[in-house]
Amino acid sequence: MANDIFLLNISGQDKPGLTSSLTDVLAEYGAKVLDIGQANIHDTLSLGILFEIKSGKKSAAVLKDLLFKAYELDIQAKFTPITLEDYENWVGLQGKDRYIVTILGEKLAAEQISEVTKVISEKNLNIDSIKRLTGRISLTKEDEYPRASIQLSIRGRIANKAEFTEKFMQISKALDVDIAFQEDDIYRRNRRLVCFDMDSTLIQAEVIDKLAELAGVGDQVKAITESAMQGEIDFNESFKRRMKLLKGLSEDVLQDVAVNLPITKGARRLIDTLKSYGFKTAILSGGFTYFGNYLQKELGIDYVFANQLEIKDGALTGGYLGEIVDGNKKAEYLKQIAKKEGIDIKQTIAVGDGANDLPMLNLAGLGIAFHAKPKVKDNAQSSISSIGLDGVLYLLGYHDRHIDLMD
Repeated sequence: MANDIFLLNISGQDKPGLTSSLTDVLAEYGAKVLDIGQANIHDTLSLGILFEIKSGKKSAAVLKDLLFKAYELDIQAKFTPITLEDYENWVGLQGKDRYIVTILGEKLAAEQISEVTKVISEKNLNIDSIKRLTGRISLTKEDEYPRASIQLSIRGRIANKAEFTEKFMQISKALDVDIAFQEDDIYRRNRRLVCFDMDSTLIQAEVIDKLAELAGVGDQVKAITESAMQGEIDFNESFKRRMKLLKGLSEDVLQDVAVNLPITKGARRLIDTLKSYGFKTAILSGGFTYFGNYLQKELGIDYVFANQLEIKDGALTGGYLGEIVDGNKKAEYLKQIAKKEGIDIKQTIAVGDGANDLPMLNLAGLGIAFHAKPKVKDNAQSSISSIGLDGVLYLLGYHDRHIDLMD
């Protein structure tokens, strides 16, 4: 005897035991569940069950009993018959590539979501699911740190990924929203190492500029720093020039600068969560080990690689010890730590803001430009500019309930 396939859509007020009651009816008639999915928005349930049942009396009876049960539970039930051909076409879609699109902002407006989903639709991609990652927003209480994020799971073939991400970048700039696009593969779900730039990433300052102000050469050093971060001059050359200008600065000022470092919003929440879930963390900085080591103790970072100041007779000599940690060196350290920890490079994340971060951002499995210079944003895989450093957690797919559980 042939079988019938139906899609049962349930909507109404959510209540305990609802799914159990409906599947009990299906079980009584020996129905086979082919797919099931459920979402709750503002205590309103949307439940879908795709099931197969023997044609004839059983088919008619199960529909009647499901309608009766829905009436009893005070919910709405709708049945859609599905042809075998349509079902098999749907099954065939499961071999398609899967991707994750994450939308981030202080608040998300309908226009932002509309423009993103329009790009997905134009490329004939299916949205399998939409998930809110941030907690519910009060309309009467002002949030000290507003943030909103949703995650879209999409499926299909993308012929030109560069063109696809370029459209997201245009929306991001026009509508002040962050849009991250990732392949939904085994590596995305098993990230193990996160490496951070320090200055203007983990902390909201360029330490060398602060030291320069104390040495009375602030404007000179700041101009060189900015030019280096924009990628206009070679980092190594800029580093040597800035170091010479710091000659004679007393060692005593370093501790005072360290304890007053402005840690970036969301950094503690991010690193505490990463540690709780077993991630390794590292600072890979063109700044100085003195301040990297301070942050290592303050935040619980596993590794620090940075430049070492040369100090003689209680003052900076204007020189440094060892090799300069430039962009290429950061990438080398990323590989070195991953190898030591037995982590595949595709399981790594790098976060930074300057041109000297691009080598590690492009090497890592996920490179994130954080409140970065335009050149860096244009050349990185993903970017966060609208919220704090804990936005990284939403790119990893964590919901606020997974994060706040660790508080």
